[in-house]
Amino acid sequence: MGTRPQSERSLAASIAAHESWANTADRAARTSRARRALEQKFLDQAGGDPLRAESLRKAYYKRLALKSARARRRAAELTAEATTADAELTAAGGGRIA
Repeated sequence: MGTRPQSERSLAASIAAHESWANTADRAARTSRARRALEQKFLDQAGGDPLRAESLRKAYYKRLALKSARARRRAAELTAEATTADAELTAAGGGRIA
């Protein structure tokens, strides 16, 4: 029995996740423990101060947004590089790969 490629494992996991969520009647209840735990993490880091915990939570999500923006920008740069390389290859008489 061979190991499936990562792409197939990822696709199978995605299918399972979608089916699981499709069978979840109360999404908020399903995620409530995780949300409470995350809020408690911020509160613990803030030494019990709810205002500081709120600032830590906001900083956490802003950091995620920044990371996402950087990833999207990098993906756009790589796409532009690939498009340029493809155009150069075509202009030089090579074939289109994709």
